[in-house]
Amino acid sequence: MELRQLEHFVAVAEEQHFTRAAERLAVSQSGLSASVRALEQELRTPLFSRTTRTVRLTEAGRALLVEAERTLAGARAARDAVDAVRGLLRGTLTVGVEQCVAGVSPARLLAAFHRAHPQLELRLRQEGTSSLLDGVAGGRLDLAFAATVDPAEWRGELLELAREPMVVLCAAGHRFAGRAEVAWEELPGESFIDFHPDWGPRRAADGAFAAAGVRRTVGLEVSDVHSLLELVQEGLGIAVVPHHFSRKPEAARLVAVGVAPAGGRRAVYESVVVLPSAGSLSPGARALMRLVREDAVREGAQAG
Repeated sequence: MELRQLEHFVAVAEEQHFTRAAERLAVSQSGLSASVRALEQELRTPLFSRTTRTVRLTEAGRALLVEAERTLAGARAARDAVDAVRGLLRGTLTVGVEQCVAGVSPARLLAAFHRAHPQLELRLRQEGTSSLLDGVAGGRLDLAFAATVDPAEWRGELLELAREPMVVLCAAGHRFAGRAEVAWEELPGESFIDFHPDWGPRRAADGAFAAAGVRRTVGLEVSDVHSLLELVQEGLGIAVVPHHFSRKPEAARLVAVGVAPAGGRRAVYESVVVLPSAGSLSPGARALMRLVREDAVREGAQAG
């Protein structure tokens, strides 16, 4: 079993398509197919279920994917460590990011990093929090910027970036618009707009409603903040979101209303850096973390 074969296998698993995987790796499709077949023959089991239209992992393939990602991550870390000793910073740095994470500007951060280390290839993956945790744990991501991570979910390190209160965002004509604050008990019966369940703002809102003992139904689910703000502006519902959403240009005509504490505590949205276990941070990730601590790439967030 060779690293090259594992790279081919992982690419097909992620793309779920041999042609796209071959294009991504800049190899011939026939060569890629032969590499995967050789791996299947060595392991004496199919790794993919193939049809004319789809490529899906088998149970054996899913088991191999976890270990293949770890093995490839270990090989990259070994190469990076040797380069670091030689005073070089090369290879690939793969960063995961949650949508609308607070406390850091990913664009400014990555731009500053690229200027400082132009020979290191940057890769960015925007995913939900659970996927980001899995990615760092499996070595697919060097680190991630996520939100609303319960410490019990993660065995590695969590570095807090920002904490801010959750607010109700509504259209100017809504009954809450003239209020300074609303109670959780006033929210049932409203139409809610929110993200898909794995996004950090949705996790924060769901946790806050559960802590307050209040049930709600999300009628409109979106995958980006711009759609959420447009739907609220059109009066199709309200949203319980991190306070910094209200400072976006698209929210200029919306009203942010505070939410009263429940059980003596206010609902907060926490952004963190998700790091692997101590001692396993790659040289590129360590260099990125040095930049994270600089004011030039940090964004202020209202304290909760």
